[in-house]
Formats: sequence, structure tokens, C-alpha cells
Amino acid sequence: VQLQASGGGLVQAGGSLRLSCAASGRTFSRYVMGWFRQAPGKDREFVAAINRSGGSTYYSDSVKGRFTISRDNAKNTVDLRMNSLQPKDTANYYCAASTIWSTAGDLYEYRGQGTLVTVSS
Repeated sequence: VQLQASGGGLVQAGGSLRLSCAASGRTFSRYVMGWFRQAPGKDREFVAAINRSGGSTYYSDSVKGRFTISRDNAKNTVDLRMNSLQPKDTANYYCAASTIWSTAGDLYEYRGQGTLVTVSS
């Protein structure tokens, strides 16, 4: 499966952005989908994951209550709605697909190129 994230940009602290990830192929619904981020000079960080049906989600403590992950299996998309953005959220965000439920980036077999989110103070 090929993944392409979009929707990043520059936003002021307290603002919102909606990232979207489009997946190719007819097997999208077979994959657990996750969002990860990596800031310059920092390690990759898990952000959120959603199960195959979209009925179960999981978030890192750093974004819980501010970000919402959702998916549309008919459209082969997974979105990340980000509210109350803070400068610490600045990073390259990318979506990834896994055949198993996990928050570990290494277990996601497919990864998109990412979209840059910059939050100014």
C-alpha cells in the first residue's frame, strides 16, 4: 500500500489543522493505521492509531484530548484532526500502515513521506 499525507502547514499556537492520508490499493481496510511525527533532532514519536474498522483508537499522552484520528475505508483515507496546537507539536507528520495493532513505528510495514506542521508561538 502506498501512503501520501497532506494538510500540513504553518499555524499559530492554539490553532487547528487537519491532516489527511490517502492510501492506494484495495486492501486499506486490512491495515491498522497510525500517525507518527518526528521533529528535527528528535526521535520518531507515536501520535495516534486506529484499528481496521475505525471503532478503536489510541493516542499518546502528549496529544490525548487535542488530536482525533479517524478513517474512511470507503475512501481509503485516514485523518488526524489537531486542535489546540502548541509549538512542541512542530514536526514532520506521516501516516503508516500495519497488519498488527501496535504503537511501535518499526512494526508498521508501510509509511508515507509525511507533511510538515509548524506551530508558531
